Amino acid sequence: MDNREIVYLSKGLPKTNLHKDETYISGIWKEQCEELFAGFDQISGDQVANPEYHGGADRVVCVYPFEHYEHWQSVFGKPLTPSAFGENLTLIGMKEDQVCIGDVFQIGEAVLQVSQGRYPCSTINKRNNNNLLLKRIVETGYTGYFFRVLKEGKITADAQIKKLVSHPEQITVSSIHHLYFHNLSPSVELIEKIVGIEELAHQWRTYLLDLKEKIEKLPG
Repeated sequence: MDNREIVYLSKGLPKTNLHKDETYISGIWKEQCEELFAGFDQISGDQVANPEYHGGADRVVCVYPFEHYEHWQSVFGKPLTPSAFGENLTLIGMKEDQVCIGDVFQIGEAVLQVSQGRYPCSTINKRNNNNLLLKRIVETGYTGYFFRVLKEGKITADAQIKKLVSHPEQITVSSIHHLYFHNLSPSVELIEKIVGIEELAHQWRTYLLDLKEKIEKLPG
């Protein structure tokens, strides 16, 4: 596939925000920029507010597909601002059903690997002043996902996106989201196959192993 491209690059530091008379600290508000430097642990000038639940080497670069912006505008009747989901890379041709865990891409100087889908939280609702958005994201699977950094480097707004490795298991981000959130009778065998992928992020492996344990405790 050759029609992959960057729409926005964004980064930002945590700050105090106000939502309906409630203050909260978050790094979800980001500013557009012309280049990013992706390091092994974080993007330069980009941080998370709660490292217990966000960030880390498995989740350095947050991606959101630009195609979904049009969908949300159609659903809610108003456009979204750039980096509305707190992503660092807003991309075309890289949707959740088009990338697999372990796939490797070169974007500019950086070499990046798909590690997990995003497990969204209610801060997205606050960021967009929309109390229904999180629910709809979970329903659709339009979550975005994360890259870990295999090779540090600069990413410019006009950088090309090259796929270097297609993971042999071909487990898409969207298929894992569906398994976890929507499959009423998830297969233990499929869960075992997914958690056996070495490149899967620790957070998602933990979630899936917990799901497997719950299934195995069910009667019958």
